Amino acid sequence: MAISRASADRPAGFPAADAEWGSFCDDVLAFHGIWQGKLLGRALPARADFDPAEMKAHLPGITLIDVVPDARRFVYRLVGTREVAMRDNDPTGKGVAEGFFGTTAEQSLAAYQAVVDKRAPCFERRRFVTADGRVGNEESVLLPLSSDGVTIDMIIAYSHHFLARD
Repeated sequence: MAISRASADRPAGFPAADAEWGSFCDDVLAFHGIWQGKLLGRALPARADFDPAEMKAHLPGITLIDVVPDARRFVYRLVGTREVAMRDNDPTGKGVAEGFFGTTAEQSLAAYQAVVDKRAPCFERRRFVTADGRVGNEESVLLPLSSDGVTIDMIIAYSHHFLARD
């Protein structure tokens, strides 16, 4: 079932303090709906369930993060073009602690760890400053993926940015 603004129930993963969960932007809700559609009765979908052609409009805002069993813990596998532009660099292949886009590395790592620990989506809102000094807001959904249906080995994230106008 895809989430819509008209749905009466707040989906798992939305912040408890967000009384109006439907206020997340349409493309974040739509991407969560794509993930839900891939569940097919399972607890978690796999990366292989996603066809880039089915989510073409979302590709620039997608980030794939590997969950690895070493000290790096989370490693950027793929970073969409819009995400690279917002960061003013491409962290593909780097650990999140090295290439994060957030207030602190700890905050970024904690968000990904929460997805793994809860085995559920995590919706976030935050403010940021671009490399050229513009202030913006971001809405994101972080979604767990599992190749074997049990172990979370990847997180797929989608973010939408709202930049202050010049």
